Amino acid sequence: MDYELLMNGTVKIGQHAPDFNAETTYGPICLDDYKGKWLVFFSHPGDFTPVCTTEMIAFAQANPYFEKLNTKLLGLSIDSNPSHLEWMRDIYNMTGIILPFPIVADRNGVIARKYGMISNDISTTETVRNVFVIDDKGIVRVILVYPLNIGRFIPEIIRIVEALQMADCSKSSTPANWLPNQPVIMSAPRTFPLLQERLDYINQNCNGMSWYLAFQDPKQECLNKINCENNDNC
Repeated sequence: MDYELLMNGTVKIGQHAPDFNAETTYGPICLDDYKGKWLVFFSHPGDFTPVCTTEMIAFAQANPYFEKLNTKLLGLSIDSNPSHLEWMRDIYNMTGIILPFPIVADRNGVIARKYGMISNDISTTETVRNVFVIDDKGIVRVILVYPLNIGRFIPEIIRIVEALQMADCSKSSTPANWLPNQPVIMSAPRTFPLLQERLDYINQNCNGMSWYLAFQDPKQECLNKINCENNDNC
């Protein structure tokens, strides 16, 4: 059997995110603590490394945007909690920025292995740059993997969360390069009569290319619902 398949987890999109208990820079946590919230769970190769430092600063600066989306941030590496704390202090001394999210200390690599964060062809000890977007029901919705030497583009991670929330609410899909408030793709009709209705709809509104590719503006009630749920304005 392939050693990496044996040792690494097989977390997939659509499954419940594996629970865990961990020590972090903000105290002990378990994944269940995030129920009802969206979660961006990301790994980094090591403390006091240049790419990781820029990412931590970028995540910290973007945290208010994630908060508006009812989304929490959670980092992880196999470094110790004292190392994480000293790194946080070093970042604060250099920039005045306090990292507002916890960093998991995964010294034995159990969580990293469970989530498949270690690629043995790259390193048997360092985690690569994984991102898991987990929804408010604890389901893994997106998995991104970056190499050790390429920093993540945080605005894209924000966009992914926004797209997922819009697609869920409107029961639609988002097209390539979609941005918030842009049209979404309507679900394709499943019967011939509905197909004919869709063609009539496209002809009347000039908002599609074919019966299986038609667009609509995000419904206002959906925008209101997302805003309500994410900001406790209900």
